[in-house]
Amino acid sequence: MKRKSSAAMVLAALGIVYGDIGTSPLYTLKETFLASHMRVGESGILGFVSLIIWALILVVTLKYVVFILHADDKGEGGVVVLMQQAMYQLSGKWAKLILLLGLAGTAMFFGDAMITPAVSVLSAAEGLTVINPELEHWVLPIALAVIAMLFYVQRKGTQHIGAFFGPVMLLWFGSLAAAGVYQIMQNPGILRAVNPYHGLYFATHHGWMGFVSLGAVVLAVTGAEALYADMGHFGRKPIQTAWLSLVLPALALNYIGQGALLLRNPAAIKNPFFMSMPEWALIPMIVLATAATVIASQAVISGAFSLSRQAVQLGFLPRLQIHHTSETEIGQIYIPSINWMLLVIVILVVLGFKNSTNLASAYGIAATGTMVLTTIMFCVVMLKKWRWPKIAVFGLTGIFLTFDLAFFSSNLLKLPTGGWFPVLVAGLLVFTFSTWRRGRALLEQQSDNGMDLREFVNNLTEYPPQTVSGNAVYMAGNPNGVPRALLHNLKHNKVLHEHNFLLTIKTLETPRVANEDRLKIEPLGGSFTCITAFYGFKETPRIRRIMDLVAQKDIELEMADTSFFLSRDSIRINEITPPGGMNRLRARWFKWLYKNSTPATDFYRIPDNRAVELGSQRNL
Repeated sequence: MKRKSSAAMVLAALGIVYGDIGTSPLYTLKETFLASHMRVGESGILGFVSLIIWALILVVTLKYVVFILHADDKGEGGVVVLMQQAMYQLSGKWAKLILLLGLAGTAMFFGDAMITPAVSVLSAAEGLTVINPELEHWVLPIALAVIAMLFYVQRKGTQHIGAFFGPVMLLWFGSLAAAGVYQIMQNPGILRAVNPYHGLYFATHHGWMGFVSLGAVVLAVTGAEALYADMGHFGRKPIQTAWLSLVLPALALNYIGQGALLLRNPAAIKNPFFMSMPEWALIPMIVLATAATVIASQAVISGAFSLSRQAVQLGFLPRLQIHHTSETEIGQIYIPSINWMLLVIVILVVLGFKNSTNLASAYGIAATGTMVLTTIMFCVVMLKKWRWPKIAVFGLTGIFLTFDLAFFSSNLLKLPTGGWFPVLVAGLLVFTFSTWRRGRALLEQQSDNGMDLREFVNNLTEYPPQTVSGNAVYMAGNPNGVPRALLHNLKHNKVLHEHNFLLTIKTLETPRVANEDRLKIEPLGGSFTCITAFYGFKETPRIRRIMDLVAQKDIELEMADTSFFLSRDSIRINEITPPGGMNRLRARWFKWLYKNSTPATDFYRIPDNRAVELGSQRNL
């Protein structure tokens, strides 16, 4: 894939990758003091600022920018890609364990996706109270209006407004740096916080309060996973360049600047971000902060769409209706069911928690949990795939886990005050992933009629039924099995078409597949041909595209002369004999998912007037 110029890719990365972590200064330093219940004094200010700066350096820069970004698969990144790489040459219980870790990481991302828009937009809207405290009653309505508009425009795609994301975030980070320098010049003594001694001293000499405060410090690095997840859109170099040359310096300067303000005016702790701005810049910064938080939320929502598609392709979610919103960018998709589900939940979150301080109590568990799982899977990749020396692998893993586990364990204290929410969301999603995969496996076992495909085709060739003109395409889940739709057609209609194609769409454990490797065509004899179409888990199959590729192989398969036969069954739960390997709760949940999944005709974009669905009742 030919990439744009380096400068353009760096600017684009600013707009998509760094929205979440880039808006953390809105609330992080304020929440550290609120979480620790400490007086705003010099020791605490220097300690907290030092911890934040070194968290950015060690967690984001060292772990993600220097190491994790190299764990790509053909330029693609993300927790699913890392899971697939960690499963390299693994089997049995170890492969299942890595699979569980990957699913848990994916589920935690969704928990994060439900909190990020709420906490970011609320934090920006709360800037109004700095201008006039009496405007507080407008914060919630404005935040809800912005969130509703954000989800509403998703159906139009981001290609029209995406060009503005980079410049807006460039202005945002420039403003962060300028505000930080402005405050530092008024109190240069805050630069002592760059010394890691102040952070270490604070964390080790304040006992329980120091430990509790780590749960708020980690807010500064939420969004670090986006550096890895969005690598496929921009490449490793632009993401690294943007972080090292602009994002890290801007964030560091702003946090240090907020610390400088607090040294001069401890009362500014009620909103140190907006109070660090000159009075004339307040309204422009509120507008810019709102734009930045919308962009941050957009990145998380787009990530939720991408992960949902990957989960569908890998067989962990039922088929979902997926719309491609761009003619040129394959990664720009829109999933209506996910979008409206997120909107409802985010609105409920905003109404339930009411302000950014309450939301901060729920924020962080999902992000730090994903960080821990990422480190574990990265350790396996270094050992099994890269075959690095064990001493280097365990040394790096030990360093990463020291920070990850410290942040995660501190965030566990948030469980009673809101942290239960992302954990509940992640648990429900893992339950859904495993239920769908297990249910599909049980149905596939029932579908195995024991017939050998080649023997079946030979029998039909030797004793052919009545033949009609045209083409028939039978969608087959197993390229070696006899499709149920074919059996139903022979049983009830007692005819075969002149040309019959058994089409299997197979998702590989790789993000994308080159067009030259897309198809495998194998004549079976007589009027039968087996076609296997290979797709990566970041791609969406389309029937018309497959037919175009088949035509390039000199096989006549015109849409107007082709009928597509699919199997669409109804599920019945056996109330006497428990479902094999599933309790009745999971069986009922699987039945609901199966019933409400997007029909194959819609998912693969098969024209309605060319599709024939044949099915029966299946017991589970």
